Amino acid sequence: MQRITKISSRAGVPVVLTGCLLAGAGAAFQGCSSSPRPTQSQSGASRAQTTLVLDATTRTSMRDEAIGILMDAALSTEPLLRANAIEGLQGAPSQVESVARAGLRDENLGVRFVAAMTIGELKLRSSLVFVEPLLNDPSKIVQAAAIYALRHNGQKVDPSVLASMLESRDPTERAQAAFILGELGDASAVGMLRSAARRSSPLASLIADRLVRLQIAEALVKLGDLEAIETIRAALYPSRPEDLEATALAVQIIGNVNDRRSIDQLVYLTAREGPEKMPAEIRMAAAISLAKLGNRRGAFIGDEYWQDENPAIRSQAAFVLGETVDSGNADKLRQLMGDPVGYVKVAAASATLGAIDRGPQTASVDTQR
Repeated sequence: MQRITKISSRAGVPVVLTGCLLAGAGAAFQGCSSSPRPTQSQSGASRAQTTLVLDATTRTSMRDEAIGILMDAALSTEPLLRANAIEGLQGAPSQVESVARAGLRDENLGVRFVAAMTIGELKLRSSLVFVEPLLNDPSKIVQAAAIYALRHNGQKVDPSVLASMLESRDPTERAQAAFILGELGDASAVGMLRSAARRSSPLASLIADRLVRLQIAEALVKLGDLEAIETIRAALYPSRPEDLEATALAVQIIGNVNDRRSIDQLVYLTAREGPEKMPAEIRMAAAISLAKLGNRRGAFIGDEYWQDENPAIRSQAAFVLGETVDSGNADKLRQLMGDPVGYVKVAAASATLGAIDRGPQTASVDTQR
Protein backbone atom coordinates (compact mmCIF):
# COMPACT_ATOMS: atom_id res chain seq x y z
CA MET A 1 0.00 0.00 0.00
CA GLN A 2 1.28 3.38 -0.71
CA ARG A 3 -1.90 4.38 0.67
CA ILE A 4 -1.90 0.82 1.83
CA THR A 5 -1.73 -0.78 -1.53
CA LYS A 6 1.19 -1.98 -3.42
CA ILE A 7 -1.14 -4.68 -4.29
CA SER A 8 -0.94 -8.31 -3.93
CA SER A 9 -3.08 -11.25 -3.24
CA ARG A 10 -4.71 -13.28 -0.56
CA ALA A 11 -1.57 -14.19 1.16
CA GLY A 12 1.19 -12.40 -0.44
CA VAL A 13 3.57 -9.59 -0.24
CA PRO A 14 2.97 -6.63 -0.23
CA VAL A 15 -0.72 -6.70 0.83
CA VAL A 16 -3.94 -6.08 0.52
CA LEU A 17 -5.46 -8.78 -1.56
CA THR A 18 -7.28 -8.24 -4.73
CA GLY A 19 -8.45 -11.07 -6.74
CA CYS A 20 -5.06 -12.60 -7.37
CA LEU A 21 -6.12 -15.59 -5.28
CA LEU A 22 -3.16 -16.58 -3.16
CA ALA A 23 0.34 -15.62 -2.22
CA GLY A 24 2.63 -14.17 -4.80
CA ALA A 25 0.28 -13.91 -7.73
CA GLY A 26 -0.01 -10.16 -7.37
CA ALA A 27 3.62 -9.75 -8.32
CA ALA A 28 2.73 -10.84 -11.83
CA PHE A 29 0.46 -7.88 -12.42
CA GLN A 30 1.29 -4.27 -12.98
CA GLY A 31 -1.67 -2.94 -11.06
CA CYS A 32 -3.88 -5.24 -9.09
CA SER A 33 -6.86 -3.74 -7.33
CA SER A 34 -6.82 -3.74 -3.57
CA SER A 35 -9.77 -5.92 -2.81
CA PRO A 36 -9.63 -8.92 -0.56
CA ARG A 37 -11.70 -11.81 -1.81
CA PRO A 38 -13.67 -14.04 0.50
CA THR A 39 -11.64 -17.13 1.39
CA GLN A 40 -12.84 -20.70 1.49
CA SER A 41 -11.20 -21.55 4.81
CA GLN A 42 -13.95 -20.38 7.12
CA SER A 43 -16.15 -22.45 9.39
CA GLY A 44 -19.58 -23.26 8.03
CA ALA A 45 -21.20 -22.11 11.27
CA SER A 46 -20.36 -18.46 10.82
CA ARG A 47 -20.23 -18.35 7.01
CA ALA A 48 -23.69 -19.86 6.52
CA GLN A 49 -25.20 -16.80 8.16
CA THR A 50 -23.82 -14.47 5.51
CA THR A 51 -25.92 -15.39 2.49
CA LEU A 52 -27.90 -12.69 0.69
CA VAL A 53 -31.60 -13.06 1.45
CA LEU A 54 -33.28 -12.66 -1.92
CA ASP A 55 -36.37 -13.98 -3.63
CA ALA A 56 -35.71 -16.82 -6.07
CA THR A 57 -36.08 -14.68 -9.19
CA THR A 58 -33.69 -11.98 -8.01
CA ARG A 59 -31.21 -14.57 -6.76
CA THR A 60 -31.14 -16.31 -10.14
CA SER A 61 -30.94 -13.02 -12.03
CA MET A 62 -28.04 -11.66 -9.97
CA ARG A 63 -26.19 -14.96 -10.08
CA ASP A 64 -26.51 -15.17 -13.85
CA GLU A 65 -25.39 -11.56 -14.22
CA ALA A 66 -22.35 -12.15 -12.02
CA ILE A 67 -21.34 -15.29 -13.92
CA GLY A 68 -21.75 -13.47 -17.24
CA ILE A 69 -19.45 -10.66 -16.11
CA LEU A 70 -16.82 -13.11 -14.92
CA MET A 71 -16.96 -15.25 -18.07
CA ASP A 72 -16.47 -12.13 -20.19
CA ALA A 73 -13.56 -11.01 -17.98
CA ALA A 74 -11.89 -14.40 -18.46
CA LEU A 75 -11.41 -13.41 -22.11
CA SER A 76 -10.04 -9.95 -21.29
CA THR A 77 -6.76 -8.70 -22.72
CA GLU A 78 -5.81 -7.68 -19.15
CA PRO A 79 -4.20 -10.51 -17.15
CA LEU A 80 -5.49 -9.08 -13.88
CA LEU A 81 -9.08 -9.45 -15.06
CA ARG A 82 -8.45 -12.95 -16.40
CA ALA A 83 -7.01 -14.06 -13.05
CA ASN A 84 -9.74 -12.38 -11.02
CA ALA A 85 -12.40 -13.95 -13.22
CA ILE A 86 -11.06 -17.47 -12.64
CA GLU A 87 -10.97 -16.82 -8.93
CA GLY A 88 -14.41 -15.26 -8.82
CA LEU A 89 -15.92 -18.21 -10.68
CA GLN A 90 -14.96 -20.62 -7.91
CA GLY A 91 -18.57 -20.38 -6.76
CA ALA A 92 -19.65 -21.81 -10.13
CA PRO A 93 -17.53 -24.96 -10.61
CA SER A 94 -19.28 -26.04 -13.80
CA GLN A 95 -18.28 -22.77 -15.48
CA VAL A 96 -14.85 -22.35 -13.94
CA GLU A 97 -13.24 -25.61 -15.03
CA SER A 98 -12.93 -24.79 -18.72
CA VAL A 99 -11.77 -21.26 -17.92
CA ALA A 100 -9.18 -22.55 -15.44
CA ARG A 101 -7.88 -25.09 -17.94
CA ALA A 102 -7.34 -22.29 -20.45
CA GLY A 103 -5.62 -20.26 -17.74
CA LEU A 104 -3.02 -23.00 -17.25
CA ARG A 105 -1.65 -22.07 -20.68
CA ASP A 106 -1.82 -18.32 -20.17
CA GLU A 107 1.26 -16.25 -20.99
CA ASN A 108 0.98 -14.48 -17.63
CA LEU A 109 2.38 -16.36 -14.65
CA GLY A 110 -0.21 -14.87 -12.30
CA VAL A 111 -3.04 -16.30 -14.38
CA ARG A 112 -1.35 -19.70 -14.55
CA PHE A 113 -0.92 -19.58 -10.80
CA VAL A 114 -4.57 -18.77 -10.11
CA ALA A 115 -5.75 -21.42 -12.55
CA ALA A 116 -3.68 -24.17 -10.92
CA MET A 117 -4.70 -23.14 -7.41
CA THR A 118 -8.37 -23.08 -8.40
CA ILE A 119 -8.23 -26.57 -9.91
CA GLY A 120 -6.52 -27.81 -6.77
CA GLU A 121 -8.79 -26.07 -4.29
CA LEU A 122 -12.01 -27.17 -6.00
CA LYS A 123 -10.65 -30.69 -6.58
CA LEU A 124 -11.36 -30.61 -10.29
CA ARG A 125 -9.61 -33.94 -10.71
CA SER A 126 -10.33 -34.35 -14.42
CA SER A 127 -8.17 -31.26 -14.99
CA LEU A 128 -5.15 -32.41 -12.99
CA VAL A 129 -3.52 -33.92 -16.06
CA PHE A 130 -3.35 -30.40 -17.50
CA VAL A 131 -1.72 -29.11 -14.30
CA GLU A 132 1.16 -31.59 -14.38
CA PRO A 133 3.21 -29.74 -17.06
CA LEU A 134 3.36 -26.72 -14.73
CA LEU A 135 5.67 -28.69 -12.44
CA ASN A 136 8.32 -27.60 -14.96
CA ASP A 137 7.07 -24.03 -15.39
CA PRO A 138 9.79 -21.34 -15.64
CA SER A 139 8.28 -19.68 -12.56
CA LYS A 140 8.75 -21.32 -9.15
CA ILE A 141 5.56 -19.60 -8.05
CA VAL A 142 3.62 -21.49 -10.70
CA GLN A 143 5.45 -24.72 -9.86
CA ALA A 144 4.33 -24.25 -6.26
CA ALA A 145 0.71 -23.87 -7.34
CA ALA A 146 0.98 -27.07 -9.38
CA ILE A 147 2.43 -28.91 -6.37
CA TYR A 148 -0.49 -27.70 -4.27
CA ALA A 149 -3.09 -28.74 -6.83
CA LEU A 150 -1.69 -32.23 -7.23
CA ARG A 151 -0.84 -32.98 -3.58
CA HIS A 152 -4.16 -31.54 -2.38
CA ASN A 153 -5.81 -34.11 -4.61
CA GLY A 154 -3.82 -37.07 -3.30
CA GLN A 155 -1.13 -37.31 -5.96
CA LYS A 156 2.47 -37.98 -4.96
CA VAL A 157 4.59 -35.05 -6.05
CA ASP A 158 8.04 -34.01 -4.87
CA PRO A 159 7.50 -30.90 -2.69
CA SER A 160 11.20 -29.99 -2.47
CA VAL A 161 10.63 -26.87 -4.58
CA LEU A 162 8.69 -25.41 -1.65
CA ALA A 163 11.63 -25.95 0.71
CA SER A 164 13.99 -24.23 -1.73
CA MET A 165 11.58 -21.33 -2.07
CA LEU A 166 11.58 -20.85 1.70
CA GLU A 167 15.34 -20.32 1.40
CA SER A 168 14.98 -17.84 -1.46
CA ARG A 169 16.17 -14.24 -1.36
CA ASP A 170 12.92 -13.29 -3.08
CA PRO A 171 10.31 -12.45 -0.38
CA THR A 172 7.46 -13.26 -2.77
CA GLU A 173 8.76 -16.79 -3.25
CA ARG A 174 9.22 -17.23 0.50
CA ALA A 175 5.68 -16.02 1.21
CA GLN A 176 4.26 -18.22 -1.52
CA ALA A 177 5.96 -21.32 -0.20
CA ALA A 178 4.79 -20.61 3.35
CA PHE A 179 1.22 -20.11 2.27
CA ILE A 180 1.06 -23.32 0.27
CA LEU A 181 2.68 -25.34 3.05
CA GLY A 182 0.00 -24.03 5.38
CA GLU A 183 -2.76 -24.89 2.93
CA LEU A 184 -1.46 -28.41 2.40
CA GLY A 185 -1.84 -29.09 6.12
CA ASP A 186 1.27 -31.25 6.52
CA ALA A 187 2.46 -30.73 10.09
CA SER A 188 5.91 -32.05 9.17
CA ALA A 189 6.55 -28.62 7.59
CA VAL A 190 6.44 -26.86 10.99
CA GLY A 191 10.17 -27.25 11.60
CA MET A 192 11.24 -25.75 8.30
CA LEU A 193 8.74 -22.90 8.69
CA ARG A 194 10.04 -22.07 12.16
CA SER A 195 13.57 -22.06 10.78
CA ALA A 196 12.51 -19.79 7.90
CA ALA A 197 10.88 -17.38 10.35
CA ARG A 198 14.23 -16.85 12.05
CA ARG A 199 15.92 -15.86 8.80
CA SER A 200 15.61 -12.57 6.97
CA SER A 201 15.89 -11.85 3.26
CA PRO A 202 19.14 -9.85 3.02
CA LEU A 203 18.10 -7.85 -0.02
CA ALA A 204 14.46 -7.32 0.94
CA SER A 205 13.08 -4.17 2.52
CA LEU A 206 12.20 -4.27 6.21
CA ILE A 207 8.48 -4.22 5.47
CA ALA A 208 8.74 -7.00 2.87
CA ASP A 209 10.63 -9.10 5.38
CA ARG A 210 8.01 -8.46 8.05
CA LEU A 211 5.21 -9.44 5.69
CA VAL A 212 6.95 -12.72 4.96
CA ARG A 213 7.19 -13.42 8.69
CA LEU A 214 3.46 -12.80 9.02
CA GLN A 215 2.83 -15.19 6.15
CA ILE A 216 4.97 -17.83 7.81
CA ALA A 217 3.12 -17.25 11.10
CA GLU A 218 -0.21 -17.85 9.34
CA ALA A 219 1.07 -21.12 7.92
CA LEU A 220 2.30 -22.22 11.36
CA VAL A 221 -1.07 -21.49 12.94
CA LYS A 222 -2.82 -23.50 10.24
CA LEU A 223 -0.49 -26.39 11.00
CA GLY A 224 -1.30 -26.29 14.71
CA ASP A 225 1.52 -24.13 16.10
CA LEU A 226 -0.83 -21.74 17.85
CA GLU A 227 1.96 -19.78 19.54
CA ALA A 228 2.60 -18.18 16.15
CA ILE A 229 -0.68 -16.29 16.43
CA GLU A 230 1.07 -13.78 18.71
CA THR A 231 3.24 -12.60 15.79
CA ILE A 232 0.05 -11.87 13.86
CA ARG A 233 -1.76 -10.20 16.75
CA ALA A 234 1.22 -7.91 17.42
CA ALA A 235 0.87 -6.43 13.93
CA LEU A 236 -2.66 -5.24 14.76
CA TYR A 237 -1.13 -2.38 16.77
CA PRO A 238 0.57 -0.06 14.26
CA SER A 239 2.66 2.70 15.80
CA ARG A 240 4.06 4.25 12.59
CA PRO A 241 2.72 4.77 9.06
CA GLU A 242 5.18 2.20 7.76
CA ASP A 243 3.52 -0.41 9.99
CA LEU A 244 0.19 -0.12 8.21
CA GLU A 245 0.97 -2.59 5.46
CA ALA A 246 1.73 -5.27 8.02
CA THR A 247 -1.46 -4.38 9.88
CA ALA A 248 -3.48 -4.83 6.71
CA LEU A 249 -2.08 -8.30 6.15
CA ALA A 250 -2.50 -9.26 9.81
CA VAL A 251 -6.14 -8.18 9.71
CA GLN A 252 -6.77 -10.50 6.78
CA ILE A 253 -4.96 -13.40 8.43
CA ILE A 254 -7.01 -13.04 11.61
CA GLY A 255 -10.13 -13.80 9.58
CA ASN A 256 -8.42 -16.61 7.68
CA VAL A 257 -7.42 -18.50 10.83
CA ASN A 258 -10.58 -17.80 12.84
CA ASP A 259 -8.82 -15.95 15.68
CA ARG A 260 -11.83 -14.91 17.71
CA ARG A 261 -9.74 -13.45 20.51
CA SER A 262 -8.79 -10.60 18.16
CA ILE A 263 -12.38 -9.51 17.49
CA ASP A 264 -12.22 -6.56 19.90
CA GLN A 265 -9.06 -5.21 18.26
CA LEU A 266 -10.60 -5.53 14.80
CA VAL A 267 -13.63 -3.58 16.02
CA TYR A 268 -11.29 -0.93 17.43
CA LEU A 269 -9.51 -0.61 14.08
CA THR A 270 -12.82 0.08 12.36
CA ALA A 271 -13.95 2.58 15.01
CA ARG A 272 -10.93 4.86 15.45
CA GLU A 273 -11.75 8.43 14.45
CA GLY A 274 -9.99 11.73 13.90
CA PRO A 275 -6.21 11.71 13.35
CA GLU A 276 -6.09 8.06 14.43
CA LYS A 277 -8.66 6.89 11.88
CA MET A 278 -7.35 3.92 9.94
CA PRO A 279 -7.05 4.03 6.13
CA ALA A 280 -10.05 2.75 4.19
CA GLU A 281 -8.25 -0.45 3.18
CA ILE A 282 -7.62 -1.49 6.76
CA ARG A 283 -11.11 -0.60 7.96
CA MET A 284 -12.67 -2.61 5.15
CA ALA A 285 -10.31 -5.56 5.64
CA ALA A 286 -11.27 -5.55 9.33
CA ALA A 287 -14.98 -5.49 8.45
CA ILE A 288 -14.50 -8.50 6.17
CA SER A 289 -12.58 -10.46 8.79
CA LEU A 290 -15.17 -9.60 11.43
CA ALA A 291 -17.89 -10.94 9.14
CA LYS A 292 -15.95 -14.17 8.71
CA LEU A 293 -15.84 -14.38 12.50
CA GLY A 294 -19.61 -13.98 12.73
CA ASN A 295 -19.80 -10.22 13.39
CA ARG A 296 -21.48 -8.51 10.42
CA ARG A 297 -21.86 -5.07 11.97
CA GLY A 298 -19.16 -3.70 9.66
CA ALA A 299 -21.75 -3.25 6.90
CA PHE A 300 -21.68 0.50 7.53
CA ILE A 301 -18.06 0.59 6.35
CA GLY A 302 -19.07 -0.78 2.97
CA ASP A 303 -21.71 1.96 2.83
CA GLU A 304 -19.01 4.57 3.40
CA TYR A 305 -16.84 3.50 0.49
CA TRP A 306 -18.86 1.77 -2.23
CA GLN A 307 -19.23 5.04 -4.15
CA ASP A 308 -15.67 6.26 -3.53
CA GLU A 309 -13.98 8.01 -6.45
CA ASN A 310 -11.06 5.59 -6.21
CA PRO A 311 -11.94 2.38 -8.09
CA ALA A 312 -9.60 0.30 -5.91
CA ILE A 313 -11.61 1.39 -2.87
CA ARG A 314 -14.93 0.62 -4.61
CA SER A 315 -13.55 -2.78 -5.52
CA GLN A 316 -12.72 -3.61 -1.91
CA ALA A 317 -16.05 -2.20 -0.74
CA ALA A 318 -17.81 -4.71 -2.98
CA PHE A 319 -16.34 -7.53 -0.91
CA VAL A 320 -17.40 -5.81 2.31
CA LEU A 321 -20.94 -5.68 0.95
CA GLY A 322 -20.77 -9.32 -0.07
CA GLU A 323 -19.55 -10.46 3.33
CA THR A 324 -21.63 -8.31 5.66
CA VAL A 325 -24.96 -8.81 3.87
CA ASP A 326 -26.94 -5.86 5.13
CA SER A 327 -30.48 -5.49 3.78
CA GLY A 328 -29.52 -2.93 1.13
CA ASN A 329 -26.34 -4.64 -0.06
CA ALA A 330 -27.89 -6.47 -3.00
CA ASP A 331 -28.87 -3.23 -4.74
CA LYS A 332 -25.40 -1.75 -4.17
CA LEU A 333 -23.70 -4.86 -5.51
CA ARG A 334 -25.87 -4.77 -8.59
CA GLN A 335 -24.89 -1.15 -9.20
CA LEU A 336 -21.22 -2.01 -8.76
CA MET A 337 -21.60 -4.79 -11.33
CA GLY A 338 -22.34 -1.96 -13.76
CA ASP A 339 -19.25 0.06 -12.78
CA PRO A 340 -17.29 1.53 -15.70
CA VAL A 341 -14.01 0.15 -14.33
CA GLY A 342 -13.44 -3.47 -15.27
CA TYR A 343 -11.87 -4.75 -12.08
CA VAL A 344 -14.59 -3.13 -9.97
CA LYS A 345 -17.22 -4.97 -12.00
CA VAL A 346 -15.32 -8.22 -11.55
CA ALA A 347 -14.93 -7.66 -7.80
CA ALA A 348 -18.64 -6.95 -7.47
CA ALA A 349 -19.53 -10.02 -9.52
CA SER A 350 -17.20 -12.18 -7.42
CA ALA A 351 -18.64 -10.79 -4.18
CA THR A 352 -22.20 -11.29 -5.43
CA LEU A 353 -21.60 -14.87 -6.49
CA GLY A 354 -19.90 -15.61 -3.18
CA ALA A 355 -22.72 -14.06 -1.17
CA ILE A 356 -25.42 -15.93 -3.08
CA ASP A 357 -23.71 -19.28 -3.14
CA ARG A 358 -20.89 -19.83 -0.68
CA GLY A 359 -20.08 -23.29 -1.92
CA PRO A 360 -18.52 -26.06 0.18
CA GLN A 361 -16.81 -25.00 3.38
CA THR A 362 -13.71 -26.38 5.02
CA ALA A 363 -12.80 -26.26 8.68
CA SER A 364 -10.84 -23.31 9.97
CA VAL A 365 -8.28 -23.19 12.74
CA ASP A 366 -9.70 -22.15 16.10
CA THR A 367 -6.98 -20.15 17.81
CA GLN A 368 -9.02 -19.51 20.93
CA ARG A 369 -7.32 -22.40 22.69
